Order: sequence, then C-alpha cells, then structure tokens
Amino acid sequence: MITNRSTVGFIGTGVMGGSMAEHILNAGYPVHIFTRTKDKAMPLLNKGAEWQPSIKALAKQADIIVTMVGYPADVEHVYFGEDGLLNHVQPGTYLIDMTTSKPALAIRIYEEASKRDCYAIDAPVSGGDIGAQKGTLSIMAGGEPSTFDAVLPLFKLMGTNIIHQGGPGAGQHTKLCNQITIASNMIGVCEAIVYAQKAGLNPSRVLDSITTGAAGSWSLSNLAPRMIKGDFAPGFYVKHFIKDMTIAIESAQEMGLSTPGLDLSLKLYKELADKGEENSGTQALIKLFIR
Repeated sequence: MITNRSTVGFIGTGVMGGSMAEHILNAGYPVHIFTRTKDKAMPLLNKGAEWQPSIKALAKQADIIVTMVGYPADVEHVYFGEDGLLNHVQPGTYLIDMTTSKPALAIRIYEEASKRDCYAIDAPVSGGDIGAQKGTLSIMAGGEPSTFDAVLPLFKLMGTNIIHQGGPGAGQHTKLCNQITIASNMIGVCEAIVYAQKAGLNPSRVLDSITTGAAGSWSLSNLAPRMIKGDFAPGFYVKHFIKDMTIAIESAQEMGLSTPGLDLSLKLYKELADKGEENSGTQALIKLFIR
C-alpha cells in the first residue's frame, strides 16, 4: 500500500522530470534520484532528495519508481539492462514509466514486472515545461485499474487531467494521439504568425483574438508567444518530438493507417534538426517559415 511515507525513486530529471520530482518531494515523500549526470539533480538534492549512484542502488531503496527519460532505447536500458530495474527491483514495487515510448515496450515492462510480483503502469504526459512546473500536466495512464488507483495520489501532485485509458500500452497509444494532433497544429500556428506579420498586423494582438476562438489550442496559447519573442529555449525538445512522431508513424503503419499531416510535420522537423535546431524547443519550427 502506498502512503506519504513510501519512498519514491525518480530516474530522469530533465526539462520536465526535474519539476515533476520536485512536486513529489515538496509533498513530503522521501525521494531518491538517479540521473546519468549528477549535476542535473543538484537542485533536488539541495532540497532534500537523496542521490543513488546507480539504477540498481535506487531499485533497492524505493517503493515506487518513476522513470522520465528520453528515448525507447533509454527505457529499455533502465528497465532491462544488466543493472536495470527489473533485475533488481523488490517485490511489491510500483513502476511508473512516464516517458513517451512504444506501446509494445510498455506491455513488455508490464508483463515482466508481473512475473516479479511488481506493478507497472505506463503514464506519459503532456503539457511541456510549463505544465510540469505548475503541476498541471495531462497524464494518460495504461495498466491495471487497481494499480492506477494506488498511484493516483502521486499523479495528482504532477497533473490535473489524469485519465486511466485502459490496459498496458493504452497510455502510450493515447499520448501518440496527442502528438499526432500537435504535429499538424504546429504547422498551422507557424503559418498563422508569419501570415499576420506579412499582413502588417501585430501578431500578439492577433493572438488575443484567435486563441479564445475556434482556432484555440495549447500550442497557440503557450508556444506562439514564444515564437513572436524569438524565445526558442526548450520546453520540449525538437529531437524528442521527432522521436515521438516517428513512433506514432510506425504504430499507425502497423495498423494500416495513413497519416499525411503527421508525415509532413515529421519531414519539416527533421529539416529543422538538420539545421542544428535539435536541442531547441518545438516552437523553433517557425524558423522554416520566415523568409
């Protein structure tokens, strides 16, 4: 049973993970951290989190383990590597992967965790750095209903729109739907801002009119102002969006689906990355439209 005295292990404290772990720490949970670069964890360690020198060491300390890493290959390493979680985790541990990853990998983690009398749930998030900082992320969960209910108090520290979507892998499939929607929308946001500029309008005033109407979207409200200011710092990396879109296209192809909007967005973002922008925020896409 999870209580506020349960020890939480957190692996991955990047742009979003750091803020997510901080909410858990601020709520009074004992938090143990492992990241590949200890320096990235220092803000949390300075606030009372404990450092663990390896995944193996963390696995032996935590009742609940949250992973928020970059790519499916990173997820595989964290869970299935020689020193990975599933080789050292204690029976009864809750494993929560909040990375956007492959649905098939989420199912594999669930199956292997079950063999070890552990509980696994895939719970990718949406909301970027702003949602992570404010604790207002959308959390899309896949796994057993009892596991979801058990970890829900932890989810409520990080997000506000928290929905159990179904069995193992359902959270990942839902996140891919999210990314497919954003992919085409980002093209429209960029084109709208450039159009406003070319028409001699004040783009910020245009946003005041259109963000609350039928055109409204999270990207329009949160990323378009950054585009106008020339702020391309990452709330979500271009390279990670490329990863997500690639997974979505592969999953769609497995189901026999055509995704022309997603295909175009991936093509444009790859072009952007080739221009040296892979570590910029996704709002940097507008650079391709400015002539």
